[in-house]
Amino acid sequence: METDDPRPSETSSDTPAPASPSEAPTAAAETTVTHRDLAEWHGKQLIDSNAERIGKLEDVYIDTETDEPQFATVKEGFIERHLTFVPLAELTIGPDNLQVSVTKQQVKDAPNIREEGDELSQADESALYHHYQLNYTPTDTPSGRRLARR
Repeated sequence: METDDPRPSETSSDTPAPASPSEAPTAAAETTVTHRDLAEWHGKQLIDSNAERIGKLEDVYIDTETDEPQFATVKEGFIERHLTFVPLAELTIGPDNLQVSVTKQQVKDAPNIREEGDELSQADESALYHHYQLNYTPTDTPSGRRLARR
């Protein structure tokens, strides 16, 4: 029997779920990133879209035009350790990990790239963006590079 009583119910089990998606919190609202948050990401576990472990976050690379995080690096390999780049698009921030929207296999298949200082070459950036099927256009700067390590 339903009533028109406007008072909230006293038990949490009677609390209805949001009636529409617009009433529920959005993933975008939960993953808004500020630069002070980036320091907290170092050493956090990166997991893939299937919740498989990728590795610990080493560094974050920022898009120099938008000032937004674009890629993270993780160390891979037992004998010859190298950095692998993982896109941060559609990132889900958890209490103990950061979940990315790509699979562990996509990360393993990513091009091996050597760092030179805090920036990648324009060719390496292009290779990364294309591997992950992301739109890439060089910046209107002398170097043409989009990414810088923070």
